[in-house]
Amino acid sequence: MKKERIFLFLATLGLLPIALSYGASPQTSMDYLFAIDASSVNSTHIFRAVMGLYLALALFWFIGAQREALTLPALWSLTVFMLGLAAGRVLSLIIDGMPHPLLMVYLLLEIGFGVVGYILISRYQQSE
Repeated sequence: MKKERIFLFLATLGLLPIALSYGASPQTSMDYLFAIDASSVNSTHIFRAVMGLYLALALFWFIGAQREALTLPALWSLTVFMLGLAAGRVLSLIIDGMPHPLLMVYLLLEIGFGVVGYILISRYQQSE
């Protein structure tokens, strides 16, 4: 189960800067990264809630990397989270068109992490 734990740790590290870019200072980061005005209280509130969700999941993945009993549930949550984000982005591509290039990089990473997560889950379950 070593590969799965390393994968969860890497996903945790990769998600932290993304989470912080959404919520640490959304007025600054959203304007700088995507030219989004996040100066209203409602916008800031939404971006900080998204940050909280990302950080909570990253914490669960980190714990799953440390505790073998939680590794498989953490892999499942990572896979569902990443592929869910990717599905939403694909839907937006179809309905809304092309977003900022950085968001396309996020889409590729989400698909990649989701697929690798699923492969690791499948291999783990076959070895039981």
